[in-house]
Amino acid sequence: MRSLAHAQTYTPPGERCDIPVATLTKRWTLDELHSLPDDGNKYEVVRGELFVTPTPTPTHETVCVRLRRILDRYVEAENLGAVYTPRAVLQFEDSEVEPDLMVRREHVGDSSTWSSAPLPSLIVEVLSPTTTRRDRIQKRDLYTDAGVGEYWLVDAERRVFTVIRKEREDLVVTDEMTWHPTGASRPLAFAVAQVFGCS
Repeated sequence: MRSLAHAQTYTPPGERCDIPVATLTKRWTLDELHSLPDDGNKYEVVRGELFVTPTPTPTHETVCVRLRRILDRYVEAENLGAVYTPRAVLQFEDSEVEPDLMVRREHVGDSSTWSSAPLPSLIVEVLSPTTTRRDRIQKRDLYTDAGVGEYWLVDAERRVFTVIRKEREDLVVTDEMTWHPTGASRPLAFAVAQVFGCS
């Protein structure tokens, strides 16, 4: 992640002062985000803060692929919409992010802008060394405030899922995951080991 904060130091005439007296942090807009180059990095803005994510590791992508296979079958069978991957975005207020996976109804009507896309019923972020803090703090707050039904943090190193739902205690899962979204006739259930390749 690149930090785009800088300090300005004021030095009175004839004096030496190395203490920063004002720290200015640039607030990024969505227009500025959209003007950034398509250089293989993932750029996101969360409440004015720019996050840059380099190309993911093979482990990260393998976990995403396995989890998407599980979700695809269930989402299609239960007519819950579609499973979206990065390049599909969530826009909320002055923020735009590309979750690793999200389940949402398919975009109808004005499909030229993400701002009118349906709210996801599920967002999944697979943790990596460069994204752990933002996934656990900034993105968690954003998804909760936006009203996302459920948020999964997937820790491939510890082989753990953390399930986050608004106004409920976090649920840490190491054996079997279940998900029963509104409108589904039955819950999805799968072994955590299936996602991490331990089964």
